[in-house]
Amino acid sequence: MDRMSDHERDKPETGEPFLADYLQFLLATASGLASHSFHVQAAAAGVSVAEWRVLACLSDCDGQSVTELARLAQMEQSRLTRVIERMDNRGHVTRKRCRDDRRKVHVWLTGQGAGIARDLVARARAHETEFIESCLSPAEGRRLKALLVKLIERAGKGKVHAIRR
Repeated sequence: MDRMSDHERDKPETGEPFLADYLQFLLATASGLASHSFHVQAAAAGVSVAEWRVLACLSDCDGQSVTELARLAQMEQSRLTRVIERMDNRGHVTRKRCRDDRRKVHVWLTGQGAGIARDLVARARAHETEFIESCLSPAEGRRLKALLVKLIERAGKGKVHAIRR
């Protein structure tokens, strides 16, 4: 008589744990650990994670279309629209319709938003340095970032695709 449970029969024959070696789990866990304490800093500055993503994207290239901003900020466009509306109401961004295509809306940082973005980008850079130094050597940190860029470029064929969160 077989006394093995269905759960035991469903385990891989290798006996190796799945999550401990699953790239997507490892990437998500590392991202969460790397981001958490900075997200706490952003929240203390009155900025949500979604708003931080918008500020960071616009600090690199102001005046993005909502569609492009959704891709860069890795957000569903409908969610991004609500975030932008909230930021517009608080005076952090302004929205302008494209003259050539009235369906397109571009988002720009206001002076206030640009100041918040500069401050948070500086904090994010400092946080990144502290986090890497607490876990890796400088060479390992550079290598990790280079490998992640390579993975993103090859998997996305040069494009970062929106994550559906």
